[in-house]
Amino acid sequence: MEGRDPTAGRFGVPFQRMLFGGVYGTVLASSLASALEHDSPHPNPGYDALWILVATLAAAAAHGYAHAVAHWTAEGKRATAETVRQVLVEWPLVVAVLPTLAGLAGAWAGWWSEAGAISVVLLLNTVALFGWGLWAARTAGQSWPAACRVGGVDVLLGLFIVSANALSH
Repeated sequence: MEGRDPTAGRFGVPFQRMLFGGVYGTVLASSLASALEHDSPHPNPGYDALWILVATLAAAAAHGYAHAVAHWTAEGKRATAETVRQVLVEWPLVVAVLPTLAGLAGAWAGWWSEAGAISVVLLLNTVALFGWGLWAARTAGQSWPAACRVGGVDVLLGLFIVSANALSH
């Protein structure tokens, strides 16, 4: 297709931005879920899921805006249109938070406890971090062993969050 960015993945988003959004969104979701108060006698997973969604949308908008501002030039593109485009390109960050929101929605529906949902979400997000690292390295042409090492480093991010969660409670 003529005029198409060769580094763009699906929906015209460059692979690097997709991978960044996936890792950043997964770490953000894990951190926010980990920070939820487990000691409350009446947890409110619906409110907590909404809080995480709003925080994620704010982070995506702030990142997209900062990215747009950093690339403005005196004779460059229209600031408004470019800013909106840059904010919308942050959708992978928001999508990466969906498993966490689903876990909390299940707790809100009464299928499991909020503490149980957070534990499972932290485990799933840690596995997802391995997948993001593996995908990023393979996309960059790395061998399988090298890609597994990159995934392992990403897992360390997840384990750090899980450890911080365990130590704080």
